[in-house]
Amino acid sequence: MGALKGRTALVTGASRGIGRGIAIALGEQGCTVYVTGRTSGGGERTVEATAAAVKSAGGEGRPVCCDHGDDAQIEALIQQVREEVGHLDLLVNNVYRIPDPPAWGGGFWDHPIRIWDDQVGIGLRAHYVASWHAAPLLFEAGPGAAILNVSSPGGQTYHFSSSYGAGKAGLDRLTKDMAQELRPKGVAAVVLYPGAVSTEFIVDSAAQTGLDLSKLQTPLFVGRTAAALLACDDLMERSGSIQWVEDLAEEFDLTDENGVRPPGYPRRGET
Repeated sequence: MGALKGRTALVTGASRGIGRGIAIALGEQGCTVYVTGRTSGGGERTVEATAAAVKSAGGEGRPVCCDHGDDAQIEALIQQVREEVGHLDLLVNNVYRIPDPPAWGGGFWDHPIRIWDDQVGIGLRAHYVASWHAAPLLFEAGPGAAILNVSSPGGQTYHFSSSYGAGKAGLDRLTKDMAQELRPKGVAAVVLYPGAVSTEFIVDSAAQTGLDLSKLQTPLFVGRTAAALLACDDLMERSGSIQWVEDLAEEFDLTDENGVRPPGYPRRGET
């Protein structure tokens, strides 16, 4: 445990996937972590299960059932943090809604318009709403306060669908502009670019697709790079930038759970 011990973090969309990995990694660093998601109750893919995993890792997990498509629920979430803690050190905007069925391939005219609301409404607008409500609590936190927005290389090159790319590119730009406005307040805002990650959704799909999961980053690996980024001494100097998981892993000498560092993700112009 280091610079993050005792900090209060909020990780949205943390009942599974990358959000769960980041929440657990922050728990390893001794953080109190509010974990949100729509799935509550029994089972492994719930906010309660993630909160328990945060506790097992060494932190304190606080589960909150929240639909980030509902502004009122986001407001109530931040109000709960305000009443219980009075400030917020770290806001990790990760929540995302995968359309059902997923919009993989085809033209935008082939997809129902509601897919825009899933991929941009939840993957972009909900992040703005959470940041808007959380900003005063971040201002109360003091040095090291930050917003981490989990995006994707799809913000730079075509991935899956037009609406997916629009949401990710919008989030990248939103973060850059937020960083400029937050700088006088001493709050950093950075983008995290994971590569291909073995989330539960991908693992469930692997049986049909034949995907080799051994070449993917695990959610906990992504989480540990996020924690290292949020704990680094020059976080404010990185504010407004895109931070790639594989670069952070090399910089901070991090490996995946099996002791191996996964391969990097192809960048623009690379094959």
